Amino acid sequence: MTRPLLAGALLACALNASCCLFLPASETPDYGRALPAGADALLLLGPDERRPDVRGTWFERAEIMPALERSLKWTRAAHSNQFFPIAGIDHERALQSLERFAELLETSPTADAFARSFEAEFDVYKSAGWDGAGGGVLFTAYCTPLLAGRLAPTAEFNVPLHALPPDLVKASDGTILGQETPRGLRPYPTRREILRDPAYAPLEIVWLADPIDAYIAHVNGSAFIELEDGSIARFGYAGKNGRPYTSLGKALIADGEVPAEEMSLASIRRWAKRNERKVDGYLARNESYVFFTPIEGNPRGSLNLEVTERRSLATDKTLFPRGALCFVEAALPSPSGPASPFRQLMLDQDTGGAIRTAGRADIYLGVGPRAERLSGATRSEGQLYYFFLRRWAP
Repeated sequence: MTRPLLAGALLACALNASCCLFLPASETPDYGRALPAGADALLLLGPDERRPDVRGTWFERAEIMPALERSLKWTRAAHSNQFFPIAGIDHERALQSLERFAELLETSPTADAFARSFEAEFDVYKSAGWDGAGGGVLFTAYCTPLLAGRLAPTAEFNVPLHALPPDLVKASDGTILGQETPRGLRPYPTRREILRDPAYAPLEIVWLADPIDAYIAHVNGSAFIELEDGSIARFGYAGKNGRPYTSLGKALIADGEVPAEEMSLASIRRWAKRNERKVDGYLARNESYVFFTPIEGNPRGSLNLEVTERRSLATDKTLFPRGALCFVEAALPSPSGPASPFRQLMLDQDTGGAIRTAGRADIYLGVGPRAERLSGATRSEGQLYYFFLRRWAP
């Protein structure tokens, strides 16, 4: 199975919010906090707790169905059984939930009829969130950047992306086990070591002009490269070296290079242009390194199926069911003006490479410069819900 996109906005876990919507005034959220051992990742809502309004989903059914069909395709495949049960959800219930939801979207005559059937048949769960008690989720975003590049190195385009090395060993679920050597497995080389070792030169598959462009491709786990003749070469995630990820944004804030309140992808690009001599040193602090492969179509997530703009969500797949119906309540920045509410159905179809918590999730925002700008500025406290068919439902 193809490993997921390295979903993770540049600000993931880098900042603390000044506005804590779900917390006592005395406590600041730590969205990177791991759940206590044995804690439930999904919390069933009681009859008196507010449920998200799904009525509008019926009006969006034509847009939702392609992403929903991808989740159905994956969950119907025999190999998906190995990822269940998880969070108290078994494979049969996960599949039946997707099938019934699709049926209701297709057969309900009105939005009100759809909402009534949903209320009668589906349980709603809330993510345990950062505090394990439903205290909230920090949503960031990722995209597929459109970057200038060349298929052969030049004086201008000399920053490579690499193909997957043959000595990188992965488990059946995609977990990185290490580097295969005559003496056995060992931890895979770091970013700095890979870039300095000429043995990796044969794996260079495309060249960019800017190390920040390459970093953005690594963070997002995919990139579309505009070539000299105007054609587009597409590259998706092939694997990573298994080393720990260190946020560039967090490092710049900690060192006083960029004020926390100004941090965004655009701010990082401006900082890099003013501080070209510092860039490589900061990038080397991140030991994680991503490898790429040429692809057709759009990038694929952890279901090995294409992700869908504003419909595919990335979470920690050690906690949450793959392919599941979910609902995001957050806000997204707009190209001009204040952020606008983002409340809609999504599918949990990807894995956050730097997300190891119930308090974080990433929204896929699509391809190109606009998606890059928005994803680099997205940081919203909100709530994440999951929908599963009740056991007694028809």
